Amino acid sequence: MKYETKDEKKELLSEPIQHIDIKTFNAIPLIEAFDHMAFQSRNLANACKIYHTMLEDTDCSIILCLAGSLVSAGLKNVIVDMIRHNMIDAIVSTGAIVVDQDFFEGLGFKHYRGEIRVDDSKLQKIHVDRIYDTFIDEDDLRVCDMTTKKIADDLPPRPYSSREFIYEMGRYLDKHGKNPDSFVLEAFKHEVPIFCPAFSDSSAGFGLVFHQHDRKTNYLTIDSVKDFRELTELKVHAKQTGIFMIGGGVPKNFVQDTVVAADILGIDAPMHKYAIQLTVADERDGALSGSTLKEANSWGKVDTGYEQMVYGEATITFPLLVSYAYHKGAWKKRKSQKLNQVLK
Repeated sequence: MKYETKDEKKELLSEPIQHIDIKTFNAIPLIEAFDHMAFQSRNLANACKIYHTMLEDTDCSIILCLAGSLVSAGLKNVIVDMIRHNMIDAIVSTGAIVVDQDFFEGLGFKHYRGEIRVDDSKLQKIHVDRIYDTFIDEDDLRVCDMTTKKIADDLPPRPYSSREFIYEMGRYLDKHGKNPDSFVLEAFKHEVPIFCPAFSDSSAGFGLVFHQHDRKTNYLTIDSVKDFRELTELKVHAKQTGIFMIGGGVPKNFVQDTVVAADILGIDAPMHKYAIQLTVADERDGALSGSTLKEANSWGKVDTGYEQMVYGEATITFPLLVSYAYHKGAWKKRKSQKLNQVLK
């Protein structure tokens, strides 16, 4: 295959990814059937029941952890609906999901249906990036990079937590965005804090490097320790916490460590009462992503009793789980916690 002309690039970027809408189907009958089966179907059903219990617990603050290529894969509106319908209270994410994927789409750009049987060296020549079987326009990503630079240029130069900077990204989309379906925008509107403990590992990193390079001195920085302190303050503020993890990695460890951080500070903060993780990682990867929630109990991070690992790929398990909880309707009785205001 040859991709050497603008027409060929246009053809490759012709079919946008369509984001699934969990409101259009009711997963309750399927999940209830899964509960009478075995293996991962039963595990998923148990995770659904735990999440429903989180939503029913009026003392529980729910933290959503995101890792992997979720928005580019068509899961953006699942997260948007969770915010709009008061089903989560805070988010901890990788930088790529927030910036390269969600903020990117909030600016009006798209991800496209692609394929894996391609000549990647030729894709590189025409500025088409590949995320497995999804394509993205590199030229659009450069616009996203420079938009984060513009946001940084317009802010007072000081250390910011990633939460503070992402809030400003939401403010930018509120004024200049071209797609209302953005979880960065929705979190801004609902005062839901978003943390990216490895924020510079994203399109924003390029923009912030450019910002600091231009300024030489008197520039904005991202303070990862402030991130940790702020999220620990939220953990202490909450009576009970439940964690809903997609994938693993840095977000998983970051949110679990808040319990230990509070303990080191001499503050009594209970272990996360509820925990579910949707992942394809297990102990064979030798990393935190595959460590079990029971293991986290030995560190004093996650309580036992309401924890469930589900070994399945998130484009399948995530929308089923959230559809179940949405149609169960426990979110209708929850009050918005507006946790961003706790940190102002």
